[in-house]
Amino acid sequence: MAIIRPFKGLRPPKSLAENVAALPYDVMDVEEARAMAGGNPHSFLHVSRPEIDLPPEIDPHDEPVYVQGKLNLSKFIKQGVLVQDDQECFYVYRQCMGGIVQTGLVVCASVDDYQSGVIKKHEHTRADKEEDRVRHIDRLDANDEPVFYLSRSCSEVEGIIAAVVTEKPEYDFTTGDNVSHTLWMITDRARIERLTTLFATIPRLYVADGHHRSAAAERVRELRRQNNPDHTGQEEYNFFLTVIFPENQLNIMPYNRAVKDLHNHSLAEFMTLVKALFEVSPAETAVAPQERHHFGMYLEGSWYHLKARPGIVDETDTVGRLDVSILQNRLLNPVLGILNPRTDKRIHFVGGIRGNDELVRLVDNGEYAVAFSLYPTSIRELIELADQDQIMPPKSTWFEPKLRSGLFVHLLS
Repeated sequence: MAIIRPFKGLRPPKSLAENVAALPYDVMDVEEARAMAGGNPHSFLHVSRPEIDLPPEIDPHDEPVYVQGKLNLSKFIKQGVLVQDDQECFYVYRQCMGGIVQTGLVVCASVDDYQSGVIKKHEHTRADKEEDRVRHIDRLDANDEPVFYLSRSCSEVEGIIAAVVTEKPEYDFTTGDNVSHTLWMITDRARIERLTTLFATIPRLYVADGHHRSAAAERVRELRRQNNPDHTGQEEYNFFLTVIFPENQLNIMPYNRAVKDLHNHSLAEFMTLVKALFEVSPAETAVAPQERHHFGMYLEGSWYHLKARPGIVDETDTVGRLDVSILQNRLLNPVLGILNPRTDKRIHFVGGIRGNDELVRLVDNGEYAVAFSLYPTSIRELIELADQDQIMPPKSTWFEPKLRSGLFVHLLS
């Protein structure tokens, strides 16, 4: 059963919240981060992407980067850019993007739950990215960015949250991408205790976005437990920052692909191989697939519809019938030679928020030879696979809107 815990959030005053709030560290490269934080000394990117304050030639995994992150966090605290709440709270965080509204509960989740499997995963982590987050979190002595979790719907939990959001919010602002962000505090002990009790009846939580941060939280806990002879299991490092959303509110976008070359095939050879696996027809406009097992392909300045031929899909295979699996196992691997998409440098993953224009740009500028648009993986598919302890191919889901960082930080000491 899921353990959740309130915490004393470290967060900006109301007047600074909009300036502090930043996109997650891993949705941009360093140059984009420098540009986003440009002219804004309060941007949380100075903490989450501290390499932006160091010379451009520095390796983002060098020790001075982690030291700079700690210096920047300490400076924010000293300057009052971030202030810790006096009492342990839960928080409610709502985001609105067009017609999408998602309202989540900000809590600390339990490392014990992650280790025991109460918190279910659907992706493997990469060792280098996991190590980076371990060093970052441990040096900061804080979970600076929340993990994005989902849970099955619970009417009483949602009822409590619905009552909270009728009250005056702590923050309410809209960012430049037209996403609104609203935060409420839950300080009432009766509400906190009831929510804690209700989650103790929920059998599972699911990682939506943040597998590396979750795995890093576990490793940081183990490091600190080994170095603490008086470890009790109740120290703050046994818990990590999460926002939990009910499954019925979340929006998954496709995670598209681009490949640098045709793996020594001529254009004619490549098209022949594709047509053996998919029904191919030219498209007059960019293809955004509207149903499962349909794909878009952009090649040589033209879009094509691809529909998987029935014989290549095994609908009894929970993982194999995913569209990301069909594309990988039937086309990217055997035809284009992408044997391991987690490590192959010839493949590039494009989050759905960037749209098909980004696929066109990548191919038209000559950096990539072909790009594919996909139909998004569903919440139902994610939960079904996670419940079976199965793993999706890498980059199967892109959740949007992204949680903003800097609105709440969890200190480990």
